[in-house]
Amino acid sequence: MQSENNTSAPTTPRLRHRRRSNEAIPDATKANGSHLLVHDRNKYKSFLVRAYSTVWMIAGFVLIVYMGHLYITAMVVVIQIFMARELFNLLRKAHEERDLPGFRMLNWHFFFTAMLFVYGRILSQRLVNTVTSDKFLYQFVSSLIKYHMVICYFLYISGFVWFILTLKKKMYKYQFSQYAWTHMILIVVFAQSSFTVASIFEGIFWFLLPASLIVINDIAAYIFGFFFGRTPLIKLSPKKTWEGFIGASVATITSAFVLANIMGRFQWLTCPRKDLATGWLHCDPGPLFKPESFPLPGWLPWKEITILPVQWHALCLGLFASIIAPFGGFFASGFKRAFKIKDFGDSIPGHGGITDRMDCQMVMAVFAYIYHQSFIVPQSFRVEMILEQILTALTYEEQKALYMKLGEILQERLFGQS
Repeated sequence: MQSENNTSAPTTPRLRHRRRSNEAIPDATKANGSHLLVHDRNKYKSFLVRAYSTVWMIAGFVLIVYMGHLYITAMVVVIQIFMARELFNLLRKAHEERDLPGFRMLNWHFFFTAMLFVYGRILSQRLVNTVTSDKFLYQFVSSLIKYHMVICYFLYISGFVWFILTLKKKMYKYQFSQYAWTHMILIVVFAQSSFTVASIFEGIFWFLLPASLIVINDIAAYIFGFFFGRTPLIKLSPKKTWEGFIGASVATITSAFVLANIMGRFQWLTCPRKDLATGWLHCDPGPLFKPESFPLPGWLPWKEITILPVQWHALCLGLFASIIAPFGGFFASGFKRAFKIKDFGDSIPGHGGITDRMDCQMVMAVFAYIYHQSFIVPQSFRVEMILEQILTALTYEEQKALYMKLGEILQERLFGQS
């Protein structure tokens, strides 16, 4: 009887599949786009975790801004390293790389080569201005700047040769896909960072205001969606709602106008930094940061209102931050869905990884720099641009000859006018 009972259909063994910790688990009971934050049962717990992390991030960010340009640049570098690590790990296959010792180091070689190239071009003139008082350092730095592109090129070529020499049979496809993925990461990370750092040294205002608007938009969208969200906005981000999007847009544009007035009154934020020092700044803020008074109707308790001209430009930044920049987040959401992950990492509790917080910032940083160069900076040759060419392209003897010749020309013009 026992053998007869065992003649039933054989049972198939149960297979257990390990799921990645950050993999997005779809809810089969709900249509895509209907899982709104307002319906989430655990929303108050996630709200507290997210709020706690946000407070710490904002406090640290304010401290770094107070410390100055170099510290902000260092913060950008750290963010880039974390972003690169998260993106490198996205397509990493540990079992493949066990047979390729040193292959991960090659990715970081390309990363730091790109960092040297980008920051060398941005900070070269400011480095020269910092060491002009020391003749030896000045000549050494001038030589480095002169051959900066050559140095970066040979560093890249050495990585290229290194990659070719490490090609291994039966792993060509994986190695070339990683090579292409590395270059894509470099474009994503450094294309926006060059604009970000350039904006920092043009004046912290042009970095801080756009970055703050993205933070405000993100927080406002979360809060409005948390309490009032009912209508799904886009299927790529199921928890985003029209109520959150519209509420965040109003809050962001209003904040842009108000924050520009507050930030524009501090020379520490508005003065450009011409060197790599950390001392206090004093400068003429320019017409954009000089208040203008406008009379108000007699029935109001105030007779006039004071507005900085830069506040009108801030409205443009606010419009972009509230309407266009969120599409950077939608792009990141689609990217994560393509790879079936919930977040790029888990560096920030309640927020995911660093890359999850930088998606909109990258779009905003590029726009802020382009807007500043197109509508704020005078479209003419600046003294700083000409001086940079003289210091980097001419030898010390040629610079002395130029100095003497320029002195003669100015003396002739001075005596001619008298």
